[in-house]
Amino acid sequence: MRPPIVIILAAGEGTRMKSATPKVLHEISGRSLLGHVIEAAATIEPEHLVVVVGHESEQVVAHLDEVAPWVATVEQTQRNGTGHAVRVALEFLSERGVTTSEAPVVVLTGDTPLLTGESLVTMLTKHGENTAAATVLTADLDNPFGYGRILRSSDRVVGIVEEKDATPQQREIGEINSGMYAFEGAALLDAITGLNTSNSQGEEYLTDVIEILASRGDVVIGVSAHDTSDILGINDRSQLASAMAIMRDRINDKWMKAGVTIFDPESTWIDVDAELAPDVTLFPQTTVRGPTAIETGAQVGPGTTLISAEVGVNAIVRHTWAELVVIGAGATVGPYTYLRPGTVIGASGKAGAFVEMKNAQLGEGSKVPHLSYVGDATIGVGTNIGAGTIFVNYDGVEKHHTTVGDQARVGSDNMLIGPVVIGDGAYTAAGSVVTEDVPAGAMAVGRARQRNILDWVLRKRPGTQSAQAAQRATQSDQSGHEKV
Repeated sequence: MRPPIVIILAAGEGTRMKSATPKVLHEISGRSLLGHVIEAAATIEPEHLVVVVGHESEQVVAHLDEVAPWVATVEQTQRNGTGHAVRVALEFLSERGVTTSEAPVVVLTGDTPLLTGESLVTMLTKHGENTAAATVLTADLDNPFGYGRILRSSDRVVGIVEEKDATPQQREIGEINSGMYAFEGAALLDAITGLNTSNSQGEEYLTDVIEILASRGDVVIGVSAHDTSDILGINDRSQLASAMAIMRDRINDKWMKAGVTIFDPESTWIDVDAELAPDVTLFPQTTVRGPTAIETGAQVGPGTTLISAEVGVNAIVRHTWAELVVIGAGATVGPYTYLRPGTVIGASGKAGAFVEMKNAQLGEGSKVPHLSYVGDATIGVGTNIGAGTIFVNYDGVEKHHTTVGDQARVGSDNMLIGPVVIGDGAYTAAGSVVTEDVPAGAMAVGRARQRNILDWVLRKRPGTQSAQAAQRATQSDQSGHEKV
């Protein structure tokens, strides 16, 4: 058998989504609905894959150029139904010299993100084993409302009736049409010419091809999807949320079977492109988005979001938002830490409570323990940044870089005004504003000398509780300080 030709129908407007974004571009687990279908289709190694676009076609085509540039697209300018969409795709292929009559043609829908390659392999295998003219991917639902019903005679499929066109008796049928098929190419080309618009929607139904083939005695079979959820389509935000939960459970189950500990699977969300090593631990309310990689022994969460991040062996990340960052082996991050793009935490480094870092490199064993902002900076090995330190990187027009050397000690409540360099082994005094480079091994003191104005509160705030407390203290304290 020749490799199949795959046609994905993605031209619909999806009005029930009530969104400026085309329905097929809404995302589940870090991939668009259409992207999930393409990923499933890739399992059967198609010779050609054509996506039929329509509503907001420019957005859809741009998305496909980014995520699946090997896919061809054709626009259905007049959306006259699923049968018409398939006809448009077949004509597109024929114009490009593709002989569709000699290969199986698989038709899928772009809004079924839960579709698995396993279901497609089963459908295509059964299609070939039965030498079928058409094979319908089906499922048995307890509540089949809204779906087309499969009409059978013995083990053969003789037709598909849409919900709006079904009789009350036909609506009692639980086996439904997924909208996905495998056709023998020549049979599809022949039968599709017989479609008409004599139905409640006034459209060419692809389902009518099934009835045409069955009525002339061709073999038409139904094959159940691997899992009922495989065929679920997305029409509104409620169905989108339901599909998200199913995908979340599938992904979490895969990783738990691979040796990842997930304390609360229902509050843990992992995108399809993430990579987790065995013995990773994810605590509740953890989200892992994009191509994030987490190495063995790392502990992430609770209350943590990682986006396209790298987390090293045995690192600990608590109550943190981290995007496009690298967290080294044995490093600790959090709680309540914000790591912005370009940040690298070296091995055994620390970014502690209420620390924000952006485009900053923290050397091995270096620490930013508390209440600090580190932006556009390079910090060497074994250095400590005192609490409340601000790397002042922005002058209102440009960003400036600050460099802190190895084994340096930056005092608490410092302002490091970039561009500035603090040398290896240098110290800065607490409360300093550092505007000039600090040589290696030097101590920088950048603060005004303190002076005390005695009895200021008694003179300027008489009658206040502060003044009363001061009065009591001065009466019992005969230290003899000279007033200034």
